[in-house]
Order: sequence, then C-alpha cells, then structure tokens
Amino acid sequence: MKWNLRLVAAQRGIWKAAELQRLLGEHGLVVSAGKMSGLWSKTPASLKLSDLDIICSALGCQVGELLVPEPVVVRGEALRSAE
Repeated sequence: MKWNLRLVAAQRGIWKAAELQRLLGEHGLVVSAGKMSGLWSKTPASLKLSDLDIICSALGCQVGELLVPEPVVVRGEALRSAE
C-alpha cells in the first residue's frame, strides 16, 4: 500500500505536519509530535481504523485517497518472468 497523507493534505492546502496535527485535534484525535512525524513522513506499520476515520473526516477525503494499492512483486515470480 502507498500512504498518500502528504499528497492529500497538500491538495487541501495543508503543507506542514503541525497544521494537520492541529486539525486532527479539532476533530478529536490527539496525536503526539512523534506519531505525527511518523504519519507525515512514512507509511505507518499500523493504524487504528477509528484514527483513519478521523483523518479522512478532517481532510474531507476517502480511505482510497490515503491508501492506494500497489502491486506486490513476489521474488519467485520476478525470477521466473526474467527467464
């Protein structure tokens, strides 16, 4: 999965993690600075569905805008197709 939080936020005029952190707080999701940094700069290893729901609500987006499926290349398949 590709995590598009920064792109979705930028499309809504949010350019800094602190801006989004404040917006999430206004929607009832208090995020620590460390967790916000992780959400902003990399794909989270896990995320509560309730948190994802609040993020979508705050940004006015759908889950599919934040989480975009990417094809997974299985190593064995890649080797077979190269033969």
